[in-house]
Amino acid sequence: MAKRSVEVQVLDSDFSVLLRESVTYEFKMESRSKNRFRNFVMFCMFLALTGIIYFSYFCSDEACALTPQKPSWSEFNGKFPVQDNLGKPLSLHSNPYNSRSSNPGLSYDDVLNENFQFDMNAHDVMVFLHIQKTGGTSFGKHLVQDLDLQRPCSCQRKRKRCYCFRPNRNENWLFSRYSTGWKCGLHADWTELTSCVDAEFDKNEGDSVKRRYFYITLLREPISRYLSEFRHVQRGATWKHSRHWCGGREATKVELPLCYDQDSWTGVKLQEFMDCPYNLAHNRQTRMMSDLALVGCYNTTYMATPGERNRVMLASAKRNLAAMAFFSLTEFQKSSGVQCLGKSEGQEIVKCLTNVKSFILIGIVLQY
Repeated sequence: MAKRSVEVQVLDSDFSVLLRESVTYEFKMESRSKNRFRNFVMFCMFLALTGIIYFSYFCSDEACALTPQKPSWSEFNGKFPVQDNLGKPLSLHSNPYNSRSSNPGLSYDDVLNENFQFDMNAHDVMVFLHIQKTGGTSFGKHLVQDLDLQRPCSCQRKRKRCYCFRPNRNENWLFSRYSTGWKCGLHADWTELTSCVDAEFDKNEGDSVKRRYFYITLLREPISRYLSEFRHVQRGATWKHSRHWCGGREATKVELPLCYDQDSWTGVKLQEFMDCPYNLAHNRQTRMMSDLALVGCYNTTYMATPGERNRVMLASAKRNLAAMAFFSLTEFQKSSGVQCLGKSEGQEIVKCLTNVKSFILIGIVLQY
């Protein structure tokens, strides 16, 4: 019995020794693995830090930026001067770094291309940007009343609306006050129209198709236009239903306060009219022709100074003006296309208008 007991004790002792050796071996292996992993992590961190230092000191911003850097407006103008683009092909939008933001339509140079054809039977659309007090009312009436078309616009006597449909189907080829109405807002500007027109056509026609847009507008000698707007407001006009849509929303009352407390500004004096800093008559033509997203829409604190804001708007307005299929000066409507409208048919309409743009474009500068 004693011998058997000793044998058991010996076996237990051997097992204990083996167990301790196994645990010690596993502990050493685990320690080695941790050390190797720690060394690997330290090596990776060293490589990353070295790479950051290298790229910071030896690699240019343009070559190493993970995303394209958006140059400032002044840098853009240095590379693409506005005056050098007048009358030349304009593949860039007013905001050349955000080409998906809007669809400005065909430029004047596109229209003059020898293969150009305004196809009223297809999906070409003329868009009239109507700036207040530039003669746009008379011009708009000419567009719906005086064109010799295969299917003339059908106007109702007691309504300020005409149906300007394509010859082969009931779809509008003209987007204006007297054809579609103010679908994009009362006296919608360039910013509003380019972000709205296509969606409105899709909604009204129930189909999303690829259209070509031909933007046209009228400009007027700025002081005469300003005084005409003053007299119009003095008689009671307000345009208070304008949306001033930009950046996906309407301008707030904080951004665009009214200059008067009553329902209108009837009887306002010229000095009072001029003194209101929120009066949109100031610089109206430039503002309505520019891409307001470039200056933070109606947030006047977006730019560093008012001067910088005005310079950006002016440069944008010039660029958009040069990119239009046609524009005219109010003082020269007879020379710039209205007379020939009555003689035009179908695709000749835009050709008639564009034949005279080049002489108007020379030296044109928006000032007010």
